[in-house]
Amino acid sequence: MTVKIEPLGARVLILPDEGEDKTSSGIYLPETAKEKPQQGTVEAVSTSEDMTTDLKAGDKVLFPKYSGTEIKIEGKTYLLMDEGDVLARISGA
Repeated sequence: MTVKIEPLGARVLILPDEGEDKTSSGIYLPETAKEKPQQGTVEAVSTSEDMTTDLKAGDKVLFPKYSGTEIKIEGKTYLLMDEGDVLARISGA
């Protein structure tokens, strides 16, 4: 069974990019030493009239390090956050 999440209010569901596994010099980092990601892909957007941005699924975005609520679904960790927490959209990357 596939779980579908639809954010309510002015919220977006983001799949954070994975942190780097090793440093530029080749040293592998343990899970606890990795920095929290600050960018990811929008997976779902609320259909609420409260939304003031035109974010859509598939957009690459930047967000603050410790924003949103972490949720785990089917082995993946997502962030559910207010649309106002999204700082920028990344294009052409």
